[in-house]
Amino acid sequence: MRWIDLRSDTVTRPTEAMRRAMAEAVVGDDVYEEDPTVRELEERMADILGKEGGLFVASGTMGNLTALLTHAGRGDELIVGHLGHTFLYEVGGSAGLGGIHAAVLENAPDGTMPLSAIADAVRNPLDIHAPRTRVICLENTHNRCGGIVLDPTYVEDVARLAREKGAVVHLDGARLFNASRALGVAPTRWSAAADSVMVCLSKGLGAPVGSVLCGTRDFVRSARRIRKMLGGGMRQVGILAAAGLYALDHHVERLDEDHTNARRLAAGIAATPGLSSLQAEPTPTAWTNLVYFEIDAAAIRSGAPDAALLARRLRERGVLASPIGKTGRELRMVTHLDVTAKDIEEALLALRSAMKGT
Repeated sequence: MRWIDLRSDTVTRPTEAMRRAMAEAVVGDDVYEEDPTVRELEERMADILGKEGGLFVASGTMGNLTALLTHAGRGDELIVGHLGHTFLYEVGGSAGLGGIHAAVLENAPDGTMPLSAIADAVRNPLDIHAPRTRVICLENTHNRCGGIVLDPTYVEDVARLAREKGAVVHLDGARLFNASRALGVAPTRWSAAADSVMVCLSKGLGAPVGSVLCGTRDFVRSARRIRKMLGGGMRQVGILAAAGLYALDHHVERLDEDHTNARRLAAGIAATPGLSSLQAEPTPTAWTNLVYFEIDAAAIRSGAPDAALLARRLRERGVLASPIGKTGRELRMVTHLDVTAKDIEEALLALRSAMKGT
């Protein structure tokens, strides 16, 4: 069976052209900073994001953790949203490995945390009873808020507040290129305000592995040491960096196709009896390639499947989707470079059939 895999944009496989680029990569020992392909990728990403330097890391989780451990020490505090990836899905690494305390604020539906709430959460640095507020972490696009794009002005406002309070901003920009294409502006529209920013290569950009963490030269120098501590000092890793360079050359503009497919998917879901999707509605900024949807409670009471059963029925029909959350009614589908417009139509047919149990 050929699967239509909508679980995540991390499931993509490298194209034949990307594999050739990997096979032909010139490599060296990156721990000695002698891998020319890695250095090219780091410099290129830093230039795209308007930063002084970059650091290739194995994953977005490693990139975020490296940034937080570079910015903050044991007993310091991180301000993060309750739906943030660093809070929900990164195994508590900042606390477990860095001893960093998390002040968790509620995310609004648009992925933001109110500026007033952030200001109130910043600790008095003269209070010996309180941890020191060191980092404010933002996420763009915001995964659990539906892949929504953060308003660039909001990021600038948070950065201004952070500077006033003696803190820094780390931007989890795992899908920053999705945000850039969705609004039609350069990634620097967000990254310029942040002290550090991480971008994934292994999501919408379609590389098999890797992320790049960017910031000042001093930040990158310190982060390189933290990366080594975390076991991220890899050797002839230019083979992987070559995939990232290929992705930057060939897979950025095509993100528009993923966004178009996601809108088509969301509209089809919203038109299916018993289902609803916020992504079928306009936003102040933009939706991207993540489609969250719910099975109506009334439909379940009338015999419709819950999220787990619907996912199983979809799998029987060759479509993979992810149940999400604790309600038993929510699922996520994600478009990516391995999903075509025809796949979207087939997935919608399978979804309607699975809802009916036919």
